[in-house]
Amino acid sequence: MLILNVIPKCVATVRYCPLKYAVCRMSGGSVNVKFRWGLSTSDPETQPVLIVGQAVHLNTFTWQDVRCKLEPRVSEEVWQRGLSVVAAGEACELWPRGASLAALPSRRSRHAAPSRAHALSKIVKAAQRTSATEEFIVLVCKKQDVLASAVGIARAVPQYSARSGTAPLGTSPTPPAHRDLTVEIVLVTDEKREGDSEDEDTGPVESVLMEKTLSDDELGTIQRVADATRLAARITDTPANQMHVQDIIEEACKVAKELNIAEPTIIQGEELRERGMGGIYGVGRAASKPPALVSLTYRAPGATQSVAWVGKGIVYDTGGLSIKARSSMVGMKGDCGGAAAVLGAFAAFVAERPTIDVHAVLCLAENAVGPDATRPDDIHQLYSGRTVEINNTDAEGRLVLSDGVVYAQRDLKADTIVDVATLTGAQGTATGKYHAAVLSNCGRLERRCVTAGLRSGELAHAVPFAPELHFPEFSSAVADMKNSVADRNNAQPSCAGLFILAHLGFDFRGAWLHVDMAAPAHSGERATGYGVALLNVLFGAQSGSRLLRALAPPALHQRAPLHTP
Repeated sequence: MLILNVIPKCVATVRYCPLKYAVCRMSGGSVNVKFRWGLSTSDPETQPVLIVGQAVHLNTFTWQDVRCKLEPRVSEEVWQRGLSVVAAGEACELWPRGASLAALPSRRSRHAAPSRAHALSKIVKAAQRTSATEEFIVLVCKKQDVLASAVGIARAVPQYSARSGTAPLGTSPTPPAHRDLTVEIVLVTDEKREGDSEDEDTGPVESVLMEKTLSDDELGTIQRVADATRLAARITDTPANQMHVQDIIEEACKVAKELNIAEPTIIQGEELRERGMGGIYGVGRAASKPPALVSLTYRAPGATQSVAWVGKGIVYDTGGLSIKARSSMVGMKGDCGGAAAVLGAFAAFVAERPTIDVHAVLCLAENAVGPDATRPDDIHQLYSGRTVEINNTDAEGRLVLSDGVVYAQRDLKADTIVDVATLTGAQGTATGKYHAAVLSNCGRLERRCVTAGLRSGELAHAVPFAPELHFPEFSSAVADMKNSVADRNNAQPSCAGLFILAHLGFDFRGAWLHVDMAAPAHSGERATGYGVALLNVLFGAQSGSRLLRALAPPALHQRAPLHTP
């Protein structure tokens, strides 16, 4: 980080800038994150500030615009010097440990998000002053990037921590018990995105997204999606001895109560077996806490469409009797990231009072080792009625999701079903650390998901949909299918998704989307809350939120024929 050693002149007058407060605040934990439109007056000596944006946008920001965040510590000369020397993707200090200026990368390829949200997260994470009780971020961006940017900031401030206070060696100061991080948003417009690839963009921009103002309702949407992202990350970050099946059920009940909807439907333990849900039951029966299927439902008045989001919630994955190696098992507390994302997305989306029925289905279990653990060679009958020969107990996510999607179709009558899961390690090899692998029986839905990923900052990339080429990998001599592929070099992420669709049936007339987010669910040792923003933008056209409607990809019209290109 570059430090500008220029002594500023003290200025007696401070310009007051108007601001608006977000309507909704749900953030908890040791750091409270809140969003505003416009700038307030603060002193960087006691309230550190990070000013961040793309260079082309920062250079439209005049000294008169920003002085209320920097005076009396930083002079106009230092500000102008900072603008001239700060490098793309880096930060420089305008006042030691008090005021920083950061520029986001100037160039973007066609498969990266226009918001540069991933770079923004890294900058925010590095710039935080954990000793301050109150600090600010000034976010300078276009309105079409504001939601993705807000989520990028939110995921840089995780909620879960089990630290007891002072470090054992006493080398670090004890952080304050509570910190406030306020993100103040300044919107800019420009005719062309400098540095963007011209090969592919995110589609036409709604006039709403060309505005330079944010309404209270739009701030509320931003706050809710950011808070829900942190909720999903907190659940995923929390270890299984503190976040087991029953704990996630309690989180779901809290969400239902906050949304003022009916209590969740809970099918747990032996009831799963009695109702024929052999996937969830078989995976979780060896654990000390019984597995469960949890369903939350929002009914929209006069709704004619229904969507179900189904999340994999393996609270810990040992691999079962096909046990993981020591190094591979570390971090498996995060195998509930899909269910956490679905719960968070549901909380944010339903708060906007959508025009469709929305269901969140959480498939919860611990894949444990014990006397009752599923064995390789066992055969389970799933809720679809189809039988599965187990040849790998570490391929458990597809088993619980198969029960979940059939429940969504059969019991909830969902027209569109999306399953979200940290499903395969091969996903990271196929599409990388930042892009989820998506698979669908509907070409339009698949393309809309990719566009929603670019707009939300939660990237997605399609993998091949070819059941006739990939599903034979599950052939079994004694059951309808095996649960793991014969050839691990044959499109594993696609095969795993097709296993789930097979239980709906390859002739399923609804729209189905599979989101494998094994790699983007984490950044280093922390959860990202991936999936919350993606689902809210993907289905934004049916939302009551003005901002989500504007960000949503073109609405999915009447169901396309199966296997559309």
